Amino acid sequence: MIAIVDYGVGNLNSIDNGLKRLGFSSIVTEDKGEILSAKGIILPGVGAFKDAMDNLKRTGLDETIREAAAKGTPIIGICLGMQLLYEKGFEDGEWDGLGLLKGDVVKFEMKDLKIPHMGWNSLKIRKNDPIVKYISEGEFVYFVHSYYAAPGDDHVVCSCEYGVDFPAIVARGNIYGIQFHPEKSGKTGLKILKAFGEMVL
Repeated sequence: MIAIVDYGVGNLNSIDNGLKRLGFSSIVTEDKGEILSAKGIILPGVGAFKDAMDNLKRTGLDETIREAAAKGTPIIGICLGMQLLYEKGFEDGEWDGLGLLKGDVVKFEMKDLKIPHMGWNSLKIRKNDPIVKYISEGEFVYFVHSYYAAPGDDHVVCSCEYGVDFPAIVARGNIYGIQFHPEKSGKTGLKILKAFGEMVL
């Protein structure tokens, strides 16, 4: 079973439907026991960094996710969910994240480009990883974000260009992050969800 964490934000049902279309067993849940017993965890998210972290802390799900990470459960954060995996976010202030990945989440600062970065962009594969085993260099995925992660290059699997070269997929041990929306990225997004499902189930 893959647990999709319900903490009041996120595109929950479309991710759940995508996994079920691929034949994987999944559940949208806020139950700590179900999350800790899951074979894999998806942390979705849309909205503001601070609000999302406040929701996780209020429900105690921040510690649940850290506990699952510590015991080796594969965890994948999607869009804002990926950003929450990092140490700090700088959206309207400075806020602590989950700290499962090293690095900060910072704002795009290009005067000649529209913010948020919204629309399709092509992936540059930086290193091999099971999460990208079904996709090829240059495939397009769909983004909606004004902030991006600024980690060390050692765990960037794919990047994209939008004024700067920013991480699109990251991986460090059992922790994965996807900045774009796989559930809105057509066949390419489904191939990434398939790869994650196969890793955990």
